[in-house]
Amino acid sequence: MTIAAARQPLVFIVSGPSGSGKSTLVAKMLEVPGTMLSISSTTRPPRATESPGKWYDFISEEEFDRRASQGEFLEYARVFGKHWYGTPRRSLEEARCKGLDLVLEIDVQGAEQVKKELPNAVAIFILPPARDELERRLRARGQDSEDAIKRRLDRAGQEIQRYTEYDFLVVNDDVERAGREVQAITVAARCLRSCLSERARKILESFGG
Repeated sequence: MTIAAARQPLVFIVSGPSGSGKSTLVAKMLEVPGTMLSISSTTRPPRATESPGKWYDFISEEEFDRRASQGEFLEYARVFGKHWYGTPRRSLEEARCKGLDLVLEIDVQGAEQVKKELPNAVAIFILPPARDELERRLRARGQDSEDAIKRRLDRAGQEIQRYTEYDFLVVNDDVERAGREVQAITVAARCLRSCLSERARKILESFGG
């Protein structure tokens, strides 16, 4: 990797089954200075607790299709055969302009697409402590029907089988400890040779590197 390429933002991918606590741990990562969240676009309607532009940009299927056809998404996928989710490329450009690292909360399909385009992206998989606990969390949310809960549990089993495609595995059985772990990963990843910081780049350039 050339030093010039190091000016690109470091991209973090966070995946895990519904109910694993991804959003909570992503919020912990965003407490680390120099990070920003990529706002995903989705065709699903907002939940009662959600406001547009905070975690999601809620758009119509027609608008999603238009953006996808024009190559405006870094990755996109249809979840449960229903709603579309996508990561806008503009998030990457915004992070580059601001000099920030970018955090993506996406599923395993999206992670695979991003890794192909950005092989230096750091991928973190969030693992629930047990299947029974995951089911309890899904039921406690009170957002899904019995059929939806079954689909989410089935999908969780499929997603977990792909944990080997990730760089880090974090077990979310204690949110405080898991939060410290994802923050440690965020800081440590910046020290990887393949993810040189702007400061390190300038030092190397001063030595003719």
